[in-house]
Formats: sequence, C-alpha cells, structure tokens
Amino acid sequence: MSLLMNSKRSVALAALMTATVAVSGCSTISKVNPFHGKDKNKSTATQGQRISIIAFDQKVEANESLKGADFFLPDPVVQTEWRLPGGNPEQSIEHVDAGKSFEVAWKKGFGKKAGAKFHVTAPPVATSDRVFVMDGAADVVAMDAKTGAQIWRKDLRPAAGPSKRGGPFGLIPKKNDRLGFGGGVALGPDGKVYVASGFRFVAQLDAGSGALNWTQTTSTPIHGAPTVADGRVFVISTDNELLTFAADTGVPGWTYQALSEPARILAASSPAVSGDTVVAGFASGELIALRATNGNDLWSEALSRASRTNALSEIRDIPGRPVIYKGDVFAVSHSGVFAATDLRTGQARWSLPVTAITTPWAAGDVVYVVDKAGQVICVSRENGSVYWIQDLNNTEALSKKQKKKRAKHPRLWTTPILANGRLITVSSDGEAVALNAKTGAKEKSLKIGSPVLINPIAVGNMIYLVTDDAELVAIR
Repeated sequence: MSLLMNSKRSVALAALMTATVAVSGCSTISKVNPFHGKDKNKSTATQGQRISIIAFDQKVEANESLKGADFFLPDPVVQTEWRLPGGNPEQSIEHVDAGKSFEVAWKKGFGKKAGAKFHVTAPPVATSDRVFVMDGAADVVAMDAKTGAQIWRKDLRPAAGPSKRGGPFGLIPKKNDRLGFGGGVALGPDGKVYVASGFRFVAQLDAGSGALNWTQTTSTPIHGAPTVADGRVFVISTDNELLTFAADTGVPGWTYQALSEPARILAASSPAVSGDTVVAGFASGELIALRATNGNDLWSEALSRASRTNALSEIRDIPGRPVIYKGDVFAVSHSGVFAATDLRTGQARWSLPVTAITTPWAAGDVVYVVDKAGQVICVSRENGSVYWIQDLNNTEALSKKQKKKRAKHPRLWTTPILANGRLITVSSDGEAVALNAKTGAKEKSLKIGSPVLINPIAVGNMIYLVTDDAELVAIR
C-alpha cells in the first residue's frame, strides 16, 4: 500500500507508508500475545487478531463540569541540555523556561531539504552550546546554539570503494530504495552522538569533532531516533523490531520482535526508559514494556480501534513516543486510542478516542495531546476527563476557496512543548501558535516561513525548531 504526498509535503508524516502489501495481512511473529494478562471472561484475540478497546462511535468531548476549572502545573525550569527527542530517557520534560518573547531570533539552513526522495524526520538534540540535527540525506550536523553556524558535518551514507562521499560500509543503496532516508540522533551521558539511519545502521560519533567511533549495520532501516540510557542504545526498525546495542562498543544486545505490520506512518517512535523498564510503541499498535537489561516481556497493551471506514483507519501505528511520567505511560495511536497505562503493572487506567501521530506532553495534573485533525486536547492525568479542546484547524472563518484548499491540504500540528505557561505547537504550513496552558486560549502566533512536522525542543532561553526545508529556527 502507498499513499501520495502533496507538493508541499504537508501530509508526509500522516500518510506515507513504507510497505507494498495489503494492510489486512498481519502475521504474528512475536513470541508474545499482545493481549496477555486480560480478563479471561472478556473476548480474547486469536493469532493475528486485534480487539478494539474503544467503541467506534465514541468521540472526545470536554467535560462541562471542568469548564474553567484550575489545575496544577509545575513551575518552568531552564533546560541546560536536551539529549533525546523527548528530552530525557523517559521522554518527559514537564515545563521549560524558554521562548518568552516568542520571536524568531535566527534561522539557518543545514543541508538537504525534504522532497520526493528525501525526508527530514529527525528531531534536534542539544547541549548548552551545540545543536545536533540530521538533514534529508541523513547527514549529521553540529551547529552553534547561539548563532546557528555549522561546526562540523558528517556524511554517513554507505558508499562502495573510493568515493567522494566517504561512506563507511562499502555498500551502495539502490537508487529506488525509498527506505534509505531519515533516522535520528541522540546524545548519551558519555558526551557522544548516537545516530540511527534509514540506510540500515547505527553509529556513534564524537560530539566535539564528528569523528566516527563505531558503526553497526542493521538488516532493516531505522526511521526513528535512538534512545540512550544506562549504557544501552535502543532503536526500533521498520520491521517492528526493537534492537539494542552496547553504547561504548556498538556490540549488539538483545532484540524483541513485535507483530509484523506491513503499513506504517512515515514518522517513527523512540522507546522510553525508566529504571530497568523500556517501553516501546510499534506500527502494529502494540505498546510493550520490557526488562531493559535482558528484553524479558513485562506487559503489553494494544492501542487499536479500527473502524474500517477507510484504508487509513486500518493503520494502527504508534508513531509518537511513549511518555513515562509519575508512574504512568501515556501513548496515542493512529488507530484512535489515547491511553494511560500503569508502568509497573500494565493495567490500563483510562483511554480516549483520539487519533494522533504526535507524542503526548505530561505536566502536573494534566497531559496534552494534539490530534490529527488539529485539535489540542487538555486531559486530566488522573482520570482522563477533558478540561478543554482547542481546534487549530477551525475553518468557520475561511472562504469557500480556502476551505476547499484546506480540505485538499490539511494542516498537521507537531507534538507540543509547554513553555512559560504556554503550550506551543507548529503547523505543516509554518505557523507556530502559543496557547494558554490553563484555558487553551490562543495568545500568540508566529510565522516560521517553512513547514514544520518535528517537535520543538528547548535549551537555555531558546526554543529550537527543525523545518521541512532543513532549517534550524531559534525562537527567543
């Protein structure tokens, strides 16, 4: 199955699949039944089946009794580093102190922008003085955090024999290999840069010089960023396999094979790690918790609500990162399930009918999520009640021509970031908005000038964005 992207690539993360077989053909190659541990009196799934946990006709709505109600948010804190796509191994940063003026400080290009054959998919990571990014050709670039000036660039694409490109593996990817794009970067506590790539490898670079320390090839592409924690590198391949490597040497460790799923979202997830537990979301809609030291399974949950109303509703992918916060795991699927799960037991605490390709943001008493329709939803972390919903794609004020254009090229919005009491998200047509985190009211908007499909990060007083045109944008 494949879906076409529009000329502006505004639906790239929502629609591009990386498989060519029918979505209905799902085979169970995992040793684990994803419905293990459910009530025996309830319906159970046979091999290859999934059971919906939310009724098809449910809709997410604000709770009238919570209208205007206050809730606790922690005070904003300046971040001195942002080492993983979600900030830390739990993929959970509460409230940042950055971007107060909400103005563009500078914008710098760093390489190959997205196009028909290239995709910019990697969230940036940063220390106090450097921001690390990956362009559409999978080049890794270190940039000055204050000016955006390039410090070093490393091309890691495979090449055969003597080559101007100087790739490390002696392999030339096929010209028509559409999976040879993207990946992601991470910073380890050891000060090294870790790279995962759609060109089928993971690698470690020196953060100061970009020098290559080690590489390991993988049998399938990797489209998501690595998670580095406790001496291990965790990545998820396009074959729905969780791979691990020793951070210091690159030696492969244990692996875990989830259900095979032939259709997935272009966006890719990174695992979350808390203590000795790693939680990963897969294209099969499985949310799996494993022992980080040996890969032994702890629990699994299926975030699936297939309505069969169209082909896209059959895609069960969890393209956003799972978030571990105060003993719970928050995750949302493209199939229409936003759920809170107890980290220790795997017991489902609540679920809502939300379809999204983003990562939830948990802070204080609430958790925020941005759905595929452009709704920002503020949810009680304790029981799943909805405080407010802000529709960023409201078309009531648009002309008929504008509505037609919007219907043809719908706007997608990024994973949000909570900064100084405002929830900030950015659209695929280059608009950044700041919402009041308590009420959802729109307070400010900012034109970025390029599509943005990757979550913002914050270090020091700056919020950093990576655009689809391979630009790093700093918001002061």
